[in-house]
Amino acid sequence: MQIDLNGDVGESFGAYAIGHDAALIPILTSANIACGFHGGDPGVMRATVALAREHGIAVGAHPGFPDLVGFGRREMKATTREVEDLVAYQIGALAGIAAAQGVSLAHVKPHGALYNMAAREMDLAEAIARAIAAVDSTLRLFGLPGSKSLEAARRHHVRTVSEAFADRAYRRDGSLVPRTEPGAVIADEEIVVARAVAIARERMVIAADGTRVPLEVQTICVHGDTPGAAVLASRIRRALGDAGIQVRAPI
Repeated sequence: MQIDLNGDVGESFGAYAIGHDAALIPILTSANIACGFHGGDPGVMRATVALAREHGIAVGAHPGFPDLVGFGRREMKATTREVEDLVAYQIGALAGIAAAQGVSLAHVKPHGALYNMAAREMDLAEAIARAIAAVDSTLRLFGLPGSKSLEAARRHHVRTVSEAFADRAYRRDGSLVPRTEPGAVIADEEIVVARAVAIARERMVIAADGTRVPLEVQTICVHGDTPGAAVLASRIRRALGDAGIQVRAPI
C-alpha cells in the first residue's frame, strides 16, 4: 500500500507570514504552491520551490480566486473564460519560477472556493481542465473522488489524483462539510491521525453522521495554515509508516 502526503504551502504574502513551510515541506511528498492570487508572491513562490527542490518534493500549482482578503475561501462569480484564464495564468507563473530553478511542475490543485465549486459545477471543472490541458497536458489534477473536477479532467485527457482530507468533516455523499458550518475542521490530532491511516489502509472515512464513506484516493492533504501543521504531518507520516503504508508522490 502507498499514498501521497500533500500540503498547501507558499501562502505567505509580502510581510505576512502564513504557515510554517520550512518545517512542513520536508515531511510532505507533494507541495501545492500558491501562485499569487489567494496567497503567495513571486519571492515566496521562488523560496518555496527552492525548499521543495532541496527536499525532493514534487511541486504543483495551487491556483485560486483573486481574493487575498478572503484567502481564496469565498465563492466568487466568474465566467468560465475568466476561470480558464486565471488558472492558466497561475500555472504559467509558477512554472516559470520553477523552471528558473530547474524544476518541472507535477500537478495542479485548485484552492479553496475554486476547488469546492469546481467539484460540483461542471462548467468550472471544464474551464480548469481546459487550462491544464492547454498549458501542460502532462500535469495531474488533484481533486475529490467522484467530483466534476476529475470527470472533466479525464474528458480532456488530464491525469487525475483523487484526494482526501483527514482534518475535514465529510458528508455521507463524500463531499466536504463547508468551513462555515460547525465541526467542519477537525482539531483533535489523535482523530486526524487515525482518520489518515483509515483512509490509506481501509479506503474509507467516517462521515459527520457516522456513515462509512468509501474513498478510493491516492493522496491525503495537510493544510499548511493549520496551527501545528508540521507536527500533525509528522505524526500522520509516522503513523502511515507504522501501518506499513509507503508514503510517496504519485508516479
